[in-house]
Amino acid sequence: MTVTLTKRADINLQSVLRVAWQGEQVRLSEDALREIARCREAFLRLIDTDPNLMIYGVTTAMGELASERLSVEERERHARIKAFAAATSFGDPYPDRVVRAMILARLANFIEGNAATTPRVALAVAGMLDGRALPTVASSGQGGAGEILALYPLFAELTASLDLEVKERGSLINGSPCAAALLADAALAARRRLGLVEQVLALSIEAFRAPMEHYDAALDQLWGDEHEAAALQALRRLLKGAGTERRNYQAPVSYRIVPRVLGHAHRAVAAAERAANISLGSASDNPVYIPPDNDHPYGRCISTGGYHNAMAAPALDDLSAIWADLCLLCDRHGSKLLNGAVSHLPNMLMVGRDPSDSDGHGSLGYIPMATTGYLEQAKAAAQRTFIPGTESAGAGQDDVAATAFPAWAKEERAGRYLDACLATLAVVASQALHVTDRQAPGELAGFVREVRDVVPPVGNDRVLGPELLRLTQAFTRKVFTP
Repeated sequence: MTVTLTKRADINLQSVLRVAWQGEQVRLSEDALREIARCREAFLRLIDTDPNLMIYGVTTAMGELASERLSVEERERHARIKAFAAATSFGDPYPDRVVRAMILARLANFIEGNAATTPRVALAVAGMLDGRALPTVASSGQGGAGEILALYPLFAELTASLDLEVKERGSLINGSPCAAALLADAALAARRRLGLVEQVLALSIEAFRAPMEHYDAALDQLWGDEHEAAALQALRRLLKGAGTERRNYQAPVSYRIVPRVLGHAHRAVAAAERAANISLGSASDNPVYIPPDNDHPYGRCISTGGYHNAMAAPALDDLSAIWADLCLLCDRHGSKLLNGAVSHLPNMLMVGRDPSDSDGHGSLGYIPMATTGYLEQAKAAAQRTFIPGTESAGAGQDDVAATAFPAWAKEERAGRYLDACLATLAVVASQALHVTDRQAPGELAGFVREVRDVVPPVGNDRVLGPELLRLTQAFTRKVFTP
């Protein structure tokens, strides 16, 4: 399969899923190539017609030399400077799916002519998605004002193979395609992780025999929020056919607030998806070319801050925060299930011990300790990302750094810590059903089988750490499976 691009709007979450996660190739439509060529011709007429134009990196030098006008000959020499794999870009590499998303997002500047490059450059970028080996892009040390520490190595080989013309080098290394790609990657994973969260919490609700009134359909309207209504509806769907022998008094707070907390998770995921779709289709080049219109027959080229994506980090931070809150719910649910005085479940949960021994928790009793550890790690990761100041350029222009790179790294860690907490709660809830000889509701039956295939019900004490790790890894694979 191949994704065909004609407009910037064609670059969205669905195309990232197909191209970055599922490995499909990209084709630029004939309409897109004609528009790229038309804008390139108009741009060249623009800079030839007005010799006094100050266009950053085109008629002027870059960085601190932005005030220096270039002669026509100097422009050509300046254009032929090759992008290089920046010496300060090093560290753990981004996964291939993220790199592919960055390349796809880069095309947003090209396909409607806003990069003012030749069609051959746009075709060369699209060609990088044909299945060939991808460049290495470091996920650490990204402290630049824009994204050049990632974009230089991403396009170094491509620029070495082309004789670049005026503006083309800058159009490869400027803008915010990395922020758009990182946000899109997180949003796609978050939607899948949210489904996993709903399954585990619904299983815990059933294991605890929490009253169904806590999730009643009347709350959809009483609370008046679409995201909380979606959470309530998901829980009711998963709990359809649940056992009828339930406690006749309210469950602890951690069970009653599940729809509210899940509602915020839905809200955070929806916000990330919206911000990702906007960012992916954004023309973020600097300077950005605006195609001809009635008032500007040759178009315009203006300097902007488009390379700073101000939506990405807050959206990623909100995901990190809700993942940490959900870790807390996993911690509380697991502890409540294992506390017979609260759950009224038999001491058989504390296997391998004399049921009369109140201190005997067995191997399951240590699970909350691991959950607490992952909860604290998630909370540490879920700290707000502020705009970093940077004086790496001395008194130059680059006095702040981009925020999406560290925000994605924190969200990625918080999400994986949540996977671990979900694994611990799923095992405890599965055990609760096992020792009370109950079946999971139909919508959860297959999920319980998946859990037990990795961590079978506990009959005698055994070392659960390796099994919990495998279940955590299985959950993470579910999140990132295309």
